[in-house]
Amino acid sequence: MNVFLAENADVAVIGAGHAGVEAALACARMGMKTLLFTLSLDQIANMPCNPSIGGTGKGHLVYEIDALGGEMGRGADLVTMQSRTLNLGKGPAVHSKRVQADRMLYHSVMKKAVEDCEGLKVVQAEVVSVEVTDGALSSVTTRLGARYPVKAAIICSGTYLRGRVIIGDTAYASGPDGSLPSVGLNECLSELGIKLMRFKTGTPPRIHRRSIDFSQLERQDGEEDYTPYSWRSNAPVTEQTPCYIAYTNERTHEIIRSNLHRSPLYSGVIEGTGPRYCPSIEDKVVRFADKSRHQLFAEPMGYDTDEIYLQGFSSSLPAEVQLEMLHSIKGFENAEVMRFAYAIEYDCIDPSQLLPTLEFKSIKGLFGAGQFNGTSGYEEAAAQGLIAGINAAYGIRGEDPLVLTRDSSYIGTLIDDIVTKGTAEPYRIMTSRSEYRLLLRQSNAAFRLMEEGKRCGLLSAERYEMLTEMKNAIEEEIKRVRSKTIPPSEKLNEILVKMGTSPVKTGVKLADLIRRPQLSYEALREIDDTYLTLDKTVKTEAEVMLKYDGYIARQIEDAERMERLESRALPSDVNYEEIKGLRLEARQKLNKVRPVNIGQASRISGVSPADISVLMIWLKLQKR
Repeated sequence: MNVFLAENADVAVIGAGHAGVEAALACARMGMKTLLFTLSLDQIANMPCNPSIGGTGKGHLVYEIDALGGEMGRGADLVTMQSRTLNLGKGPAVHSKRVQADRMLYHSVMKKAVEDCEGLKVVQAEVVSVEVTDGALSSVTTRLGARYPVKAAIICSGTYLRGRVIIGDTAYASGPDGSLPSVGLNECLSELGIKLMRFKTGTPPRIHRRSIDFSQLERQDGEEDYTPYSWRSNAPVTEQTPCYIAYTNERTHEIIRSNLHRSPLYSGVIEGTGPRYCPSIEDKVVRFADKSRHQLFAEPMGYDTDEIYLQGFSSSLPAEVQLEMLHSIKGFENAEVMRFAYAIEYDCIDPSQLLPTLEFKSIKGLFGAGQFNGTSGYEEAAAQGLIAGINAAYGIRGEDPLVLTRDSSYIGTLIDDIVTKGTAEPYRIMTSRSEYRLLLRQSNAAFRLMEEGKRCGLLSAERYEMLTEMKNAIEEEIKRVRSKTIPPSEKLNEILVKMGTSPVKTGVKLADLIRRPQLSYEALREIDDTYLTLDKTVKTEAEVMLKYDGYIARQIEDAERMERLESRALPSDVNYEEIKGLRLEARQKLNKVRPVNIGQASRISGVSPADISVLMIWLKLQKR
């Protein structure tokens, strides 16, 4: 290959999926001359799997991305076909927004965003090598021999890196949706000493709308009143597209069981580790043998297509078996498959090789984001891309990096989990992964991260001012209801009895009434005129903070205790083998992960509280 010198830039982003788009936009908007490389311009921000954005935990990530100035939330709002808030039957900590998205329209919206971004150049080319000089990233080179000197590079290769599609006993090199795989870069990374792993994911078949009998399915409509992901979005969509629920049955399960010997999952054809929380239909039938049926969701792929996505029916069984399985499902007896389900294997890294900034510990200026880091999901990828982009820009400018803590965000939880513990399977965010769930509501994401958004310059001054005013209004409202006394009255007691709570004989603080599980601002509107003038966000946040103030205070105390541990930095060059008192396992784990502080060290599997005590004593001795 003849190598020639192409243009100089500050940052090269390798891959233009959901991680790459956010990384490139962040770098360019922070003043970096940025190159965004993609195998195909037609694959920018592609949704090769589920055409949806958000979901349990994932919706929180989208709100946080928007709070920091990212693009995913705005893009999702522009292409929303249906919006639903999940877990409304549970507490506010786990309420999560999910939208059904127009897949091709989302690609178009995000492609236009990167094309229009000043300082960002989009290049259709395959990067096959990254060069390192004196321990720092110095350039990237494409398959055509174009060498680009850069100060930083962010690898966002998704499922393309040595991708292999598998359907039954058929396997071939491919990226998702029949696109080209990335080959060559994996060899370069291995030569640089980067540890690679092999993961796999899967996707269900796409069915032609006309071949489905929707009258046999359960209709699922969106919510009437919903809040957009992004503050930049206009009014919500008024007409939403319905989705439908279907079910497998014993006949479906029998077909699967009788063909398990043809499944690459069980025959050894598939080498990569798949996501435990998103198993294939054949895996579900084996793992949950006692279940007589499994729920499926028939979801539209877009306004201008008749493709229907059958969520929950991911498979890698042979094509003819997939057809037989489908035709056994009520409403799908005459289903026409437009795209068969498939599994895809790909290379990714052990993320414990990364710093909390998502920069490689061993190579200055080289970052990783998205599925390349062993995660799963569009939202997880976009969140990492945004953080990697911000930190690449900060690094070039010589400024302190952005490291979000676990109590500040789900983004912080996600990154801390993967860089501290690594992952043995594709990692996905869930609300259960956070010990600070009540602090990390999707409704307060903007308030939690507004300072960081302002600092990096991705959040506008106008938006920051609006948030400051809203935050002050919430605090003032909480002060008001805590100080306002409601005298006993026939009207008040009538409301209390109607709502199933005890009447009062003396004056009572309005805050104490709102705290009652049976009551709310809405229920008390007739005795509190101010309710009618309050902004929706002010009412929502004030009510949550009042009802859960004891629990919130407890989590804040826990977070403050952890913050004290996080503030105790550990030297990057310490040899843990030399610290007396540490157990053998702790020494090995600490030397592998190289934690940046005591807090991170305490979360490493295999490091006990006793080991942490030894480290804290050692730190004190070092200071003396």
